[in-house]
Amino acid sequence: MTAQTDTPGSVTAVYKVSGMSCGHCEGSVSGEISEITGVSSVKAVASTGEVTVVSAEPLDEEAVRAAVDEAGFEFVGKA
Repeated sequence: MTAQTDTPGSVTAVYKVSGMSCGHCEGSVSGEISEITGVSSVKAVASTGEVTVVSAEPLDEEAVRAAVDEAGFEFVGKA
């Protein structure tokens, strides 16, 4: 997967999430993570369980975990 650079100084991180199986799952996870302050884009892929997040600065992993939990899925960690 190619790293995204939406704006100079942005940070791209890839996380693993288990339990996603469809586009609705991807949307739920993306929607919750996109509400974290500083996040500019989120791309969740159910088939790989990977969620790519672009943000202004590195995110607190616990904030990402909480967002994934809120969406109803299991946060595994950084990919």
